[in-house]
Amino acid sequence: MSRDASGPVLAAVEGLRVRVGARVLVDGVSLRVRAGRVTALVGPSGSGKTTTALALLGARPDGARVSGTISVAGAGGVPVGHVPQHPATVLNPARRVGVLLRDLARVHGGGPEAVRRALRDAELSEVESLLRRYPHQLSGGQQQRLVLAQALLTGARVIVADEPTTGQDPATAHRLAALFGRLAARGTGLLLLTHDLALVRASADEVVLLADGRAVRTGPPDEVLPAPARPEPSARPEPLVRAEPPLAHPVPAARRELSPVRLEARGLTARHPGGAVVLREVGLSLRAGECLALTGPTGSGKTTLGRCLAGLHPRHEGTVLLDGEPLPSSVRRRGPRRLAAVQYVFQDARSAFADHRPVLDQVARAAVRLRGRTPAAAAAESADLLADLGLDPAKAARPPGGLSGGELQRAALARSLIVGPAVLVCDEITAGLDADTRASILAHLADRRDRAGLALLFVSHDPAAVAALADRVVTLADGRLHPASAAHPFGRQDAAPPG
Repeated sequence: MSRDASGPVLAAVEGLRVRVGARVLVDGVSLRVRAGRVTALVGPSGSGKTTTALALLGARPDGARVSGTISVAGAGGVPVGHVPQHPATVLNPARRVGVLLRDLARVHGGGPEAVRRALRDAELSEVESLLRRYPHQLSGGQQQRLVLAQALLTGARVIVADEPTTGQDPATAHRLAALFGRLAARGTGLLLLTHDLALVRASADEVVLLADGRAVRTGPPDEVLPAPARPEPSARPEPLVRAEPPLAHPVPAARRELSPVRLEARGLTARHPGGAVVLREVGLSLRAGECLALTGPTGSGKTTLGRCLAGLHPRHEGTVLLDGEPLPSSVRRRGPRRLAAVQYVFQDARSAFADHRPVLDQVARAAVRLRGRTPAAAAAESADLLADLGLDPAKAARPPGGLSGGELQRAALARSLIVGPAVLVCDEITAGLDADTRASILAHLADRRDRAGLALLFVSHDPAAVAALADRVVTLADGRLHPASAAHPFGRQDAAPPG
């Protein structure tokens, strides 16, 4: 990076130590955020990245004891902008996007044009349509960029972005990397928490590598990060993990083609409450033991399609059939058997759990409600499943705030699998995960698909994950499904996402 290494310090932590009971979450971490510089905080899930960043923002886990020095004196009294990995937690669901942003702009001396400029700077298109929507009507990637636009409206001199490319299509992730460079050029100090190595190489001036709560290495990206396995393409950033060879398919493809159709959608047309059409006459079928990957630009309606199948978006026309029988459009009318049969794993795992109940209890409760297990049997089975997914049951005994994003994603998957679904809709569940967690989840899903006949709809922007798991790939664009092409297996990334 060519930016000046001696910019003034805007925010810093020195010797940060965060302890909850007997657990040390962060142990002696120090870092500085300088004007005009990008600092990347990297490391595996659970290494302390989010805890460190939240301390800089003045937040801490419940019951935590914090020591060390935390300062944001260089920010000049301007709020520190925060783009969390799960942006829905900081967006008011009852207010339209336009109202949220106009009120914020007014407080900071801006008007309607400042709102539009912030949205464009945050790589959000279809601005007029977006201003009329509620946050829950946006994709996860759009919500992240909306929170970034809020930070830009405040004039924040320091921005903390936690996994900012999670849920973004490759071209948008590439543009975000360029945006961070422009913000730094204006004198903003940025702290990026990420597993996306290409984003770090493209954006960061300094990298702090965490492991087990400690900073084990600090320096420029080319000194701290491993060398890329191949040249980085100009059109999209390198994903965090290398593309592995496809997972072995014990069930031959020819046999899978003879498997019965488990889930079918006919003529699905879905709208947002304001009337905007998201899906147009969409049809698909999914066989037992098959994985269908659903790709396409951020905001194209992939999440809406998955939610229609799972009964979470009842505002749709058309029919969804399970084993040839029509399913009610709403989960409220499906009953325990059909609820268990079609399960949905949310991209935003943190918001899918109640704040103050142990995660293990919430996983087990699904087996009690939908399978009739006794509480003791459900708890034992849940602990075994969590262990199979690489999550220590002792960690799962904590409330959600005591787990990292990757750990919560494994717990969310366990809660869906514990009820024995016939169909599983996975919405960007490998986004923002470290390599080991991602590989573990993909291997478990492949085993369920091949040995138990689980039908998977795998919504993803991750080419390596799709290559490893999918039997077929389709792209959603302009509200319609298209076969994925060799030239654009993830949809036309140069096109603006449809409204």
